[in-house]
Amino acid sequence: MSSTVAVWQRELAGAVRDPATLVRLLNLPQDAVSVQAAQQFRLLVPHSYLARMKPGDWHDPLLRQVLPLDEELRVVEGFNHDPVGDQNALVADGVLHKYQGRVLLVTTGACAVHCRYCFRRHFPYSESNPVKSEWESALAYLREHTDVREVILSGGDPLTLSDERLASFFSQLQHIPHVIRVRFHTRLPVVLPSRIDAGFQQLLAQLPQQKVMVIHANHAQELAATDVHDALAALRASGVTLLNQAVLLRGVNDTVDAQAELSESLFAQSVMPYYLHLLDRVAGAAHFEVTQTQAVQLLDALRQRLPGFLVPKLVREVAGEKAKMPVST
Repeated sequence: MSSTVAVWQRELAGAVRDPATLVRLLNLPQDAVSVQAAQQFRLLVPHSYLARMKPGDWHDPLLRQVLPLDEELRVVEGFNHDPVGDQNALVADGVLHKYQGRVLLVTTGACAVHCRYCFRRHFPYSESNPVKSEWESALAYLREHTDVREVILSGGDPLTLSDERLASFFSQLQHIPHVIRVRFHTRLPVVLPSRIDAGFQQLLAQLPQQKVMVIHANHAQELAATDVHDALAALRASGVTLLNQAVLLRGVNDTVDAQAELSESLFAQSVMPYYLHLLDRVAGAAHFEVTQTQAVQLLDALRQRLPGFLVPKLVREVAGEKAKMPVST
């Protein structure tokens, strides 16, 4: 694998980080963005994702996910910095062990896009990062816990790590025989599809474990670009099982039409709708919340429109629980 700068790395380096630039490129008024909110949680949007937004449309569902707003500055009761109990689940640098047989690695604080509803927007990445010790503490934990069969790479976004970084981890993981599956939680095939290049495909082909990738698309418009189709096809060709998890977001995908279109678009690209999450109640994201009652009604209507295999599971993550909690519908 080459040490030269890859196309996707150049694209990520050139992503939009200035709020004024974002609204100018989308022909929106300068007062459409909160500079103060962007100072608290930085703006980051790749041009490939920006290109799928509708210029001049304040209500564009992709724009709403990334646009810093004054509403983020409101203090709302019940919304806090660690809504899913990550801090209490840390067992080593960047290692979260919440669920039986599965360990999650917070591999990096870097992402290719900053979603304003991110439940880890306040996570102390600099204090807890398994890569800083060349994965040593994470690998030691995995060796000691022979009941762990699946490693989940999360973040941030694990695909912002270079192929070399990932290959270093995978080469050592091959010597831990009880780990039979690697799962990636990533936004990059959707927001920066150039990441799924030949080098990464080669890396996946050499990975002996079962490979699962949980992508994150919230709206069918995110999947409409040809390069996203190509990236997902390349992943399938590399032997990756593709699932999608979405977050139910007010003003983005909180209608039956939006959810139905998302499920159909996913399945057309051989991605199974997996989870639809109720919003994790992170400080700064209260304006995205859809009530549980509304969510249940939406899923009931969706079930009447689509076959069961296209209806995602409605879930909530509750700090301290041993699995995602299904929301009764």
